[in-house]
Amino acid sequence: MQALAFQGHTLRYRRGGQGPALWLIHGFPTSGRDWLPLWPALAPRHELFALDMLGFGASDKPVGFDYSIAASADQWEALARATGVREVALLAHDYGDTVAQELLARQREGRLGFRITSAVFLNGGLFPEATRPLRLQRLLAGPLGPLLARFTGEGRFRQSMARICARPWPEGELAAAWQGLASHGGRAVMPKLLGYIAERHRHRERWVGALQHAGILIALINGLEDPISGRSIVARWRELLPQAPVFELPGVGHYPQLEAPAELLLAYEKFIVKP
Repeated sequence: MQALAFQGHTLRYRRGGQGPALWLIHGFPTSGRDWLPLWPALAPRHELFALDMLGFGASDKPVGFDYSIAASADQWEALARATGVREVALLAHDYGDTVAQELLARQREGRLGFRITSAVFLNGGLFPEATRPLRLQRLLAGPLGPLLARFTGEGRFRQSMARICARPWPEGELAAAWQGLASHGGRAVMPKLLGYIAERHRHRERWVGALQHAGILIALINGLEDPISGRSIVARWRELLPQAPVFELPGVGHYPQLEAPAELLLAYEKFIVKP
């Protein structure tokens, strides 16, 4: 993995492939490693970037940092400056969906130093009124979050993933995901990272407006069996974005890139207009 300095901290990211740039924006509480099942198919046609945002995976996890969606978007802007990206497509998931919405809002405002050419969203809380966070997420985001995080172990993590996923992950990936979460004091920053749940409500008009006025191709690829952001998100997308394509993945849960990478790639190829 490569390193990038950001506000006195170190970010880690994967980079590879050839062609137009494609950013792979991960979700909570995992990391850019989530995208590895897609890498071999996408790398021959795209230059891929998978950043572990601050607080996640192999990147630093400073306890005193002011975590927010805006700060995560700033990290992707820093990556663009460091790597010379001028045009990029987005493929985002979960927490990463909201980061992508913030980047689209900035593009609408003329604030980006690069151009987003398309954005495809996987399961995530695009519309807070249609999102159902897990009870554990709500508790971790609340006043008892710091205490609860100390006692959240791999067993509880696996139980939560079993609740939101409909198919098994590739061998070893759950253990790797837990290691990425827990390493370098990761549990201590989980409650702060979960502030994004409240942010989605606070900034709803800005972020939903960024979808409605994107001015580029956007699409949703959604695992329907996801209890957090499955069928309810698909229904709301169709209400608010009737012209934007949707590809439904029956029998797939919250992590399509790990549960059904081949089906996800087929959907991505169907909806993305080649540069």
